[in-house]
Amino acid sequence: MTAPVAKSAYLDWLAGALLGDREAAVSGAADDLILGYATGYDAADVAPFVRSLRAVFDGPVVLVVDQDPDLLAFLADNRIEAVAPATVEGWAPHPVVARFAAFDRLMSARPQARNVLLTDVRDVVFQAAPFEPQPQGLQFFNEYADGVLADHAFNMKYLRGVGGDAVARVLADKPCLCVGTVMGPREAMMRFCRTLLMLASVPRSEIGGAFGADQAACNMAVHLGLIEGEIVPNYGRVATLGLTPSQDLRVVDGRIVNPDNSISPIVHQHDRHPVLAAAMHERWGGGMEHRERVRPKSSAERRRKLRDSVMRRLPELR
Repeated sequence: MTAPVAKSAYLDWLAGALLGDREAAVSGAADDLILGYATGYDAADVAPFVRSLRAVFDGPVVLVVDQDPDLLAFLADNRIEAVAPATVEGWAPHPVVARFAAFDRLMSARPQARNVLLTDVRDVVFQAAPFEPQPQGLQFFNEYADGVLADHAFNMKYLRGVGGDAVARVLADKPCLCVGTVMGPREAMMRFCRTLLMLASVPRSEIGGAFGADQAACNMAVHLGLIEGEIVPNYGRVATLGLTPSQDLRVVDGRIVNPDNSISPIVHQHDRHPVLAAAMHERWGGGMEHRERVRPKSSAERRRKLRDSVMRRLPELR
């Protein structure tokens, strides 16, 4: 009898992404490293991230970006290494999932890296040195200071999609961890990326490869004990502000002040609050266009979203 074989578009993609050809090692001194994935954006989109970061951090930064000449020139002027996204034939997951394979490859090619920050780009600004104090292990950041996973419909939707109803119920009372900023030693960060990608392969491909699956897989990895790490309260090293009431936030001397009057080195999702977004653009935009967080979708994007929605509801023959 022929042995059964797992058939999955996701697993086929993952084999190439994790086990395919690797980049040659990049030489350099031991240093902390920042990695981001910013496809679909131009210089105006990433300017606040880049300029605020270079005001507080001189170390290596690598962004995966589209090969737009103006964007590449802007990044080069700010000593940011620009890497093209991997070329994929056939099926590929949403970029929020695919980025963790890119991060794994980039870390693999940089064995001299000490601690690594994996971060969103468009909605992140920096206010102090991000690696001070140095983390002693993986750090995951709570995005919901006053609530748990059960209080957040987005998180629960994708937990059910990736892990099933029973897992979602078990984790419902756990902290909401945000996958948009994760920090820790290079080797541990690589294990985290690979664990997240393997967890996302459990459901059918169109769910594991969808927007939101990365967040669910991150929470599962930590709360099920598959990855060891410190859960850091909100408004510490990182302030994640998407769920923070706008009236609890303010800007003083060009820096965002948290509800507890502290100032975090890394601020995520500031653009959910128009006053903060305007202040950060005024300080770091450098005369570029102020981009809105939500933009009208093209007809192609709308068709792709509809297709993805339909495919998530169809069975995958394995």
